[in-house]
Amino acid sequence: MSQVLGLWERLRAVPGGERVFSWGFTWKAPYFRSVRPRFVQVSPNYAALTLPKRRAVLNHIGTVHAIAVCNGLEAAMGALAEATVPAGKRWLPKGMEVAYLAKSTTDLTCSAETDPDTWTAGPDVPVKVKATRDDGTVVVEGTIHLWVTDKK
Repeated sequence: MSQVLGLWERLRAVPGGERVFSWGFTWKAPYFRSVRPRFVQVSPNYAALTLPKRRAVLNHIGTVHAIAVCNGLEAAMGALAEATVPAGKRWLPKGMEVAYLAKSTTDLTCSAETDPDTWTAGPDVPVKVKATRDDGTVVVEGTIHLWVTDKK
């Protein structure tokens, strides 16, 4: 079990543990602090977090800025990758393709998902990502491509 997955499993069992995990995740990767992600699920091949709609991430029309949404999607993908990458392998993001489908007018749930077979099939691992409003509307969806290779 990876360190990230082990930490998630230990902390989610205690009151406030999800908040502590989320803080620790953003301490390790400080750029994600700008969107204040709150992880709700971390497991092999799936991760999800909430991204609160707050003034610091709004654009000029009062919706969550598209790049803030992408930041949340990348945070979800990073947790998934850390929880899923096979022992002896490492991962690096190599690209992101997203489509903006609707206005981000509420808090969002950002999720990332992979097919388990892709982690052993080759160095290119596509991670499906999406951001969903409180009413269930998908506002952004796409793919983040990972490059998975042997650790040196």
